Amino acid sequence: MAIALSKSKFYTPEEYLTLEIESEVRNEYRNGEIVTMTGGTPTHNQIISALNALLWFGLRKKPYSLFVTDQRLWIPDCNLYTYPDGMVIKNPVELKPGRKDTVMNPLLILEVLSDSTKDYDKGKKFSAYQTLPTFQEYLLIDQAQVQIEQYVKQPDDQWFLTKYNDINVKILLDCINLEIALVDIYAILSFL
Repeated sequence: MAIALSKSKFYTPEEYLTLEIESEVRNEYRNGEIVTMTGGTPTHNQIISALNALLWFGLRKKPYSLFVTDQRLWIPDCNLYTYPDGMVIKNPVELKPGRKDTVMNPLLILEVLSDSTKDYDKGKKFSAYQTLPTFQEYLLIDQAQVQIEQYVKQPDDQWFLTKYNDINVKILLDCINLEIALVDIYAILSFL
């Protein structure tokens, strides 16, 4: 069931959660507005699948939980419910009080960029993520070319940016001490 939304209606978080449970599509809640999230491309899904596998194998037997695509995240300071493409959470997972389906404490967040979402992912969404006290690292993966932007939080609450566009390099995911090769992220894509 898709949610029939009115552009002018303000929804409470409780109304959103009730509608979202019944919905066949994912919707983001932005301070009273419900925004339907677009479906991913095959390239988007291949990148997320590769990252999921790399992270799962790299984090085995370590104190982290890995979530992809359909895991809802609550950002209380921004009144935002969203679905990052991927998250790593240091255990224990913190759930929103009264919910069993909404997390609150990501350490690492991954987003695969598309033309329709890249400005939001790099702008307002990144700003919202930064209000989460546990959030330490952000990885933005371009699906149209080999390019990854890695933001790492510094002790002074500044964010250090490193860009990668060489298929032969590796990225050290600082907050979980895990190295991932770009070739393993992009290997199955046809534009290489």
